[in-house]
Amino acid sequence: MSRISVRGFAVASATAVTAVGSVVGVASGSTAQNNDAEATAAGTTLLADIPMGEQAQVQTASLTQQADVQAIAADASARKDAEEAARKAAADTAVAKQQKAKKAAEDAKEREAAKEAASRDAKRDATSFAVQSSYSIGQIQAMARQMVPSGQWQCFSNIVDHESSWNYKAVNPSSGAYGLFQALPAGKYASAGADWQTNPATQIKWGLNYMDSRYGSPCEAWTFWQANHWY
Repeated sequence: MSRISVRGFAVASATAVTAVGSVVGVASGSTAQNNDAEATAAGTTLLADIPMGEQAQVQTASLTQQADVQAIAADASARKDAEEAARKAAADTAVAKQQKAKKAAEDAKEREAAKEAASRDAKRDATSFAVQSSYSIGQIQAMARQMVPSGQWQCFSNIVDHESSWNYKAVNPSSGAYGLFQALPAGKYASAGADWQTNPATQIKWGLNYMDSRYGSPCEAWTFWQANHWY
């Protein structure tokens, strides 16, 4: 027996029998309802018109089709949810990057302001010390403490300890490097003041500016020194 194509087969329940029965009017004795059913069923192959041997096959095909439609709808919904989640994740990532960049810019601005403040302090303090014919290590360190930010003092001191042991007239016999920071050539100190050979405050001013401009701070300069034994 050949397969029968069914058009307009309505299934309102898991078994599809109730819907078919209502179409042919078996659940009602009303002539009007029968007429309406006949009009509705026009051009439609009813379950009763299908040979008994193929009714189960038709019902199964109808239910399978419904399941396929539902599966397609579920897949579409899942794809939509996944796309929405991906868009949200991308938006969150973009916001996080913007916030990180903003924070980095603010931090850089604060560091620059601190550097400028330290530079202004060094310039002011370098000229506020009375000129002497000679200076002890304690006096030089006292100058430096007034010129170097307190949070950077230990790093600054570590470098001077290693470079010159706080001797502002120290000279390297091999290279000619001079002073507290062993500047080479020695004339570099002149950018901080003409009295660099006799005034340790001028050397301190130069050394602090050098560390800030080249490394960002004395502590960053000390970190480099520890890794390389020069700065």
